[in-house]
Amino acid sequence: MKTVVVVGGGITGLTALYHLHKMSKEHKSELKLLLIERDHNLGGKIRTVEEGDYIIETGADSIVARHEAVLPLVEELQLQDELVYNETGTSYIYTNGELHKIPVDSIFGIPMNVEALGESTLISEDGKKAALLDLETNNSRFTKESSIGEFLEAFLGRELVENQIAPVLSGVYSGDLYKLTLASTLPYLLDYKNEYGSIIKGLSANKLKFKGASNKKFVSFNKGLAKIIDRLEEECSDATILKGAETTKLRKVGDKYELSINGHEDIHADYVILATPHDITQRILEQESLDRDFNQLKNSSLISIYLAFDVRDEELPADGTGFIVSDERDVKCDACTWSSRKWKHTSRNQNLLVRLFYKSSNSQYDTLKNLNNEELTRVALEDIRKSIGIYAEPITVEVTNWKNLMPNYLLGHNQSVNSLEQTLLKEMPNVALAGASYYGVGIGACIQNGKETAETIINDIIKRA
Repeated sequence: MKTVVVVGGGITGLTALYHLHKMSKEHKSELKLLLIERDHNLGGKIRTVEEGDYIIETGADSIVARHEAVLPLVEELQLQDELVYNETGTSYIYTNGELHKIPVDSIFGIPMNVEALGESTLISEDGKKAALLDLETNNSRFTKESSIGEFLEAFLGRELVENQIAPVLSGVYSGDLYKLTLASTLPYLLDYKNEYGSIIKGLSANKLKFKGASNKKFVSFNKGLAKIIDRLEEECSDATILKGAETTKLRKVGDKYELSINGHEDIHADYVILATPHDITQRILEQESLDRDFNQLKNSSLISIYLAFDVRDEELPADGTGFIVSDERDVKCDACTWSSRKWKHTSRNQNLLVRLFYKSSNSQYDTLKNLNNEELTRVALEDIRKSIGIYAEPITVEVTNWKNLMPNYLLGHNQSVNSLEQTLLKEMPNVALAGASYYGVGIGACIQNGKETAETIINDIIKRA
């Protein structure tokens, strides 16, 4: 009987364990399955907290519905009846004390047609004329390893990128657009430019792919996103799951592997999946030959602050679901989600629940990171007063500090990951890297990666049988 150990109980590790368990039964291949998680709870960056009438997601708050791996897993886990979709509504960019609507027909702030470009109040007439040059210019130098910031600026102009696209896209990928590659963000934009001769025309031709009939792009569950974590754990009841157990070392012993676990006897395995953040994985492996590539992978930090008020969310100043802050700011936050408006299930009485984000790319972050929760709450309240005019005191506050846990896919990311894979294959065969540090930051990408990693191991076991 082969032993497979998964290190890391976030969504990637749990999905890998689930598919290993499922496929081993389908192929009548007996496996001993173990999952080791350092924390006392599974889920990683997925964590749901219930506070009175509020459901608070202290990590990720939703899953992109259109990702091909998401709904099939939801159906397998029989969670369809518990799905909830985001409420549709306007998103804004907050700049110079005002909320500016992001045109509905846009994706990450990029206009999907000429009309959407014309609607923008963030771009001057000269800026709009510069963006229209996209309809006439050809690509002769950009590849998927090029900077997405340089690519977008070359064809859509600097003003559109700076004022409308960068606040949105930098927020999603937690990084500087000029240091992020097309490959690790929106690689299809290059395909559209090459195929249609225009980014805007390509997005317009594929509009339904992004917008959908209902425009409801994100999903969660009526009791919170942690429901998928709980159900995956239930489905893996035949596996051994160790919580509160830190993996400190992985070493090759003959053709097997030995894992050192704090508070437990060493564990021996035939296959190991390391679904932990890259810096933790680097410490576990302690392989000098891997350090150069591991050191090229970068993380950023994020402070998230929820504020719940005994105020109806209809008192928000606009019909929408939140705002992103541009560089011209009088507030310290990078973004604010109007959670009770965007996700009806998060506030049973539709009282106001908002979430503010403070990122390590923020010029104020070095000061903010040293504040205690009470001081951070005062900063958040001041931001709420300035931006949306709510002066009430909160009845619930939840502060989460994600220190060096947000992957950044900088230029050269894919090359570093490929090099890591090749070195591991040669020096530590049957050890797999998995997770957001390498293959995609969204939950959908993590689900897909977990499944594919499990398939690779099962296929190898079958081949060797």
